[in-house]
Amino acid sequence: VAAEVTAASQLDLNHHRVNAAAVDARFPAPEVVSYATPAFEPGRSRFTSNGEMHSLLQALTRRQPGGPLVQLLPLGLSQRGEPIEALLLSRLPRLAPASVRAAARPTVLVVAQQHGDAPAGAEAVLVLAQQLVEGDLRPLLERINVVLLPRANPDGAANGQHETANGLDLDRDHLLLYTPEAQAQARLVREYRPAVVVDAQEYGGLNRFVDKFDAFPGSDALVQYAAVANLPGPLTLAAERWFRVPLQASLSRAGLRTEWYHETTLDPADKRVTMGSPAPDSVRNANGLRHAISLLVASRGAGLGREHFARRVHTHVTALRSVLYSAAEHAGELRRLRLQVDRDVTALACQGRLVTQAGLTPQEYVLSLIDPQSGEDKTFTVAWESALTLTPLQTKPRPCGYWLDAAQVDAVQRLRALGVKVDALQADMPGLRTDPPVPATRLRAGSYYVGLNQPLAHLAVAALEQGMPYSYGAHRVVTDVEGVARVMKQPAARQLRPL
Repeated sequence: VAAEVTAASQLDLNHHRVNAAAVDARFPAPEVVSYATPAFEPGRSRFTSNGEMHSLLQALTRRQPGGPLVQLLPLGLSQRGEPIEALLLSRLPRLAPASVRAAARPTVLVVAQQHGDAPAGAEAVLVLAQQLVEGDLRPLLERINVVLLPRANPDGAANGQHETANGLDLDRDHLLLYTPEAQAQARLVREYRPAVVVDAQEYGGLNRFVDKFDAFPGSDALVQYAAVANLPGPLTLAAERWFRVPLQASLSRAGLRTEWYHETTLDPADKRVTMGSPAPDSVRNANGLRHAISLLVASRGAGLGREHFARRVHTHVTALRSVLYSAAEHAGELRRLRLQVDRDVTALACQGRLVTQAGLTPQEYVLSLIDPQSGEDKTFTVAWESALTLTPLQTKPRPCGYWLDAAQVDAVQRLRALGVKVDALQADMPGLRTDPPVPATRLRAGSYYVGLNQPLAHLAVAALEQGMPYSYGAHRVVTDVEGVARVMKQPAARQLRPL
């Protein structure tokens, strides 16, 4: 239901009749749930402000009975100067990033409110922080570390705006890193290397579905895990078995409905429904290429304002608690999985083929929506673009790595911000075998080499493979079309100097 559906018994939404009372009956407020965050104060009509969130996070760092528990992580400033802050919660004796990375227990990262008009996830993360510090989730910190970023887009939140202050969609900036908000998240992931990442969003699109189907989505949560070219299969299997299945069961026990994440275009004549983009620039897919179990949980609510807010927050709290319990249950297996996948991907350099472009797979799917007049279920067999199995559209032989011209300093800085290892050539290498061939006069000392014999190889591929629509070349981060080339024979380690 969009923000237009309020107390009136009958409303006209884009020429469709909507019975608000019947719709409201489908989404009752949760029973016996009380959350102590600013947005739930009696008589409150606004969401938690940036200032209130800062104060609440600081207050939580002072509630640490029994040893180290909570640390505030300042990650930088938004475009309008608002602090971007996260909480690290752990029972480790030392909380420096290197100590957290080296610990046997895995780290779970929860990111919320990438979109400023989607506040439920942020409020739920504050609830989660309270439950971890002084509630029933506290014992989980004996098995996992947790990093919470409750408001990734503080400028958008202040204005109720979907995008960041400069109009960019933050969830499409996790490869190019144009915005300080995306750079802050990259720093967080680089320093703590989480084994599990959850992106807590809200979904909208009411008008699109009403126009096409005379019905609208009725799920409390849409859920999906990483689906991107070259993603190692064991990650998908673990995401499904260890996380999505128990998450769906937890929501069902709470009386909350779930469905695979899906969306549709603005074109009223186009009735295809897609499971989201396989591009590597979202939180979900970029972190999948870092070999994290990476999940998207979207509650029903973008643009809803305060409508059904308690239920939306409760949906996220229920889902996020399930993820934390699953991570704690599989803590040892998560560590072993990450080590194995890192080794496997590192060993692939110079061998086999890469998928350089992949698309969603067309299928049919029975989708349950809600009738806007009766509030009852209304099912449709739709043309469904599935992300569960991607269709390779283009493949190439896997190179050993990529050469970058010495002038491509900006691209190198962004790769390093992502955590990708970059080396410099120690000396001129006129015999370096590249595709396309690079003149020997350009293969000079001080130019760069990004080897694929590293765990983040497929993140490097997404950024540097020519012809990809989201690559650094396509977006002119690599400023010269001849400034990047595939390297088809691995240079000796003595010929490289780590940056």
